[in-house]
Amino acid sequence: MNCGCNNNNYNPFDVLEDDKFHDECGVVGIYLNQKSAAKKSKEKKAGTKKQEAYSASGFNAATQAYFGLYALQHRGQDSAGIAVSNGEDITMHKAMGTVAEAFTKENLVNLTGYIACGHVRYATAGSTSLENAQPMLQKSKLGGIAVAHNGQLINYEQLREMLEEAGSTFASTSDTEVIVKLIAKSYKKGLERALTDTIQMIKGSFALVVMTEKALIGARDPNGIRPLCLGKTENGWILASESCAIDALNGTYIRDIQPGEIVIINEDGVLSFEFGEHTSKRTCIFEYVYFARPDSNIDGIPVTLAREKMGECLAKESGVPADVVIGVPDSGLGAAQGYAKAAGIPYASGIVKNKYIGRTFIAPTQQERENMVFVKLNAVRSVVDGKRVVVIDDSIVRGTTSRRLVQILRRAGAKEVHFRISSPPVKFPCYFGINTPTRNELISSQHNEEQICKEIGADSLAFISAEGMLEACRECNPEQYGFCKGCFTGEYPISVPGELNGKPCKN
Repeated sequence: MNCGCNNNNYNPFDVLEDDKFHDECGVVGIYLNQKSAAKKSKEKKAGTKKQEAYSASGFNAATQAYFGLYALQHRGQDSAGIAVSNGEDITMHKAMGTVAEAFTKENLVNLTGYIACGHVRYATAGSTSLENAQPMLQKSKLGGIAVAHNGQLINYEQLREMLEEAGSTFASTSDTEVIVKLIAKSYKKGLERALTDTIQMIKGSFALVVMTEKALIGARDPNGIRPLCLGKTENGWILASESCAIDALNGTYIRDIQPGEIVIINEDGVLSFEFGEHTSKRTCIFEYVYFARPDSNIDGIPVTLAREKMGECLAKESGVPADVVIGVPDSGLGAAQGYAKAAGIPYASGIVKNKYIGRTFIAPTQQERENMVFVKLNAVRSVVDGKRVVVIDDSIVRGTTSRRLVQILRRAGAKEVHFRISSPPVKFPCYFGINTPTRNELISSQHNEEQICKEIGADSLAFISAEGMLEACRECNPEQYGFCKGCFTGEYPISVPGELNGKPCKN
């Protein structure tokens, strides 16, 4: 999506986070049954104290959305928002920062209703603005529509130009605003038709949570590139980017929304239908490599198990004599455990991450910015001193962090440092909702394995093969055979317009 992302405004100060890919957002939707809504309405009339008690009880949809977004915080930390409906009106609050920074207790108390739509967003500094924060809300005489979107439209500019020529005005640079205006434009045809017409017009990747005054809708693009799942609670239904959000609400995971599927949740239950021709699933492989929380399950594949299998494959493909295996926190830990198990080498926690260093921790010079890796990561000397160390990471993007990690480990006394990566070399940008550098900034696009090894100062370096990575995922779920792996191969599930080549995520 672009979620307001614009890589042409790359922030060089943000080096701690810049050496990783970033998924640009997470979405959540809550629908509570009408009995909960009626109870809420009575308690609201009873006064503020009752209203606060209601909010704290978990029956308020906004409160549940808040906790769901907390579980998805890893998918975006720049802004957060929740829209809520009481059956007649839609109200919304969104602000910059993390979920905890964006919401106060008073905000949640004032967001009263039984349907909610929430969003957390990641963006580069150049496009961080409240105008691009989500959900996006459009009100008309026919009713209100709120949209939260994860993904990226590749025909965004053409659609925006078409809408502008028809008289629409835009307040943001996010392609989500295009989606909400397209739905509103066709709303007089009825909700189902408006959704179908809109989704057949937009091209790219999308996991949508849409809300009207009386319904909650989820939709996933025909290739299923971005994840979206359905859950059930005692009081209603949940839509979320990852199953960990359903768990956070003490819900039960039901299933993943299928590629090309729309689900409408209202007082009649859950209605499902397909909006386009059937296509094969192409889940983003980086969800399993890096993005998703390890306790999530996406398209029938437990994320932690997939990472362990990738580590096992790494050990088989590029094993090396060593004394200890360590992982780079947090997403390298599962693969490190798998590698250690397959190689018969002890696993240990050899790198400590300072979790209190945020994206806004900025130093003034390039040298100081690179040295900030020493502040964020440190080696455990008692684990690595005098030993041959295999260090497992999920990917190498620019190489800055890898180079500093080798220095950290050698400073702590490591005799040898062997880098192993649980994804293939990243050589191409993503056009479907991941904030990636341009191709000439990707170290694997400009250098071969031997050159990268020398650049980062390791004793050896090896990446998992593309087939090995895919086979690791297939072992977890043989029925899930399709993945988007364009950032490794340059072959995308959707044709990318020529003018986008070399420009990952323009808004």
